[in-house]
Amino acid sequence: MGVDKVLEPHIEDNPRILELNDEQQRRLSLMVGQVDETVGIDHLVTCLAENTSMAGDGVIRCYVGFEPSGKAHIGWKVLSLQLRRMLDADANVLIFLADWHAWVNDKFNGVMEDIQTTATYMEETFRALLGHPEEGEGPGQLRFVWASQVMNSGDYWARVLRCSKGATLAKVRKTFTIMGRDEASSEHDLSKFFYPAMQASDIFEMNIDVAIGGMDQRKAHMFMRDVASRWNWRKPTCLHTPILSSLKATGVRMESFDHKMSKSDPSGAILLHDAEKSIRKKMQKHAYLDPEDPHSPVYELAEHVVLPEWGEIVVTPNPKFGEPSTWTDLSLFKAAVADGTLHPLDAKIGVANGVSKGLQRVFNHFEMNPETLDAVTSIRRK
Repeated sequence: MGVDKVLEPHIEDNPRILELNDEQQRRLSLMVGQVDETVGIDHLVTCLAENTSMAGDGVIRCYVGFEPSGKAHIGWKVLSLQLRRMLDADANVLIFLADWHAWVNDKFNGVMEDIQTTATYMEETFRALLGHPEEGEGPGQLRFVWASQVMNSGDYWARVLRCSKGATLAKVRKTFTIMGRDEASSEHDLSKFFYPAMQASDIFEMNIDVAIGGMDQRKAHMFMRDVASRWNWRKPTCLHTPILSSLKATGVRMESFDHKMSKSDPSGAILLHDAEKSIRKKMQKHAYLDPEDPHSPVYELAEHVVLPEWGEIVVTPNPKFGEPSTWTDLSLFKAAVADGTLHPLDAKIGVANGVSKGLQRVFNHFEMNPETLDAVTSIRRK
């Protein structure tokens, strides 16, 4: 999709987009062109138009936060593709490894050593996913920051208190889904009520211009923007990427995100270091694909992983049953499955091959450097 078409839906709310030069519009379209939702694009437009940023130096800083909680699945690939676009748009990309947040959320039974071992594994995973970009604090560079580094500051905790001020317990409970919990799950644990304030404080403390997360993080970002309104702080732009369903999910997707892919169900999840053979087997055996149903995790993988990265889905059936074909349009791909032009199994394997191709760097890295992956595997067996 061209720059003009990407930006057109945003111009009515922010006509200043038209003032941006071609290069500024190109950068903006890279950042917002393939997300499910953009909230508060005005801040990003101002940064580009005035060569400024939250830190005042013109370096646009984006962030995505992760709890170190286990092995990485294909949902991280969707986020990494967005982070790659941010790097290509000359944003500084910060991957925030929320070790204390994971502790609050009872990951690894609160054993901080195990949490931090997993954080190191995540660093390696994202470096491989992103193609080992240059690291640093400048435009187009990658950074890793751990929560335990940021939280040593007294100013940080003062900000947590400000982010907590005026937030009712009922309002905070509604954000518990960002931890993968329901509203009643933490009645006897006060620390979990500080989690949303900590997440908001992370963003303000690190001068973030663009907060990135899956749609399941929307409540956290809206909480953060409410806090900014209360204290008259500048609001970063929020970009929300799609959530991938479990391979076994069927029918219309649900807003509660209880359909989403989870590493706790290995047969329903593609892990980032799965071998090609394993990915093909999971897709063949477990991925739901009914020719009469337009909703399928196979189509989600095609739309949000394979087509954005490669621009095409290549289907190569057994020569006895058909000729190879290449698909660049998801609607035509789905129609071909529906009318029998493509056999569902061939469609699954075509998507599996595209997914596997995009994960080859991660697989290769851990084949050559298995130590941290082995360590995380060992933790899970405790």
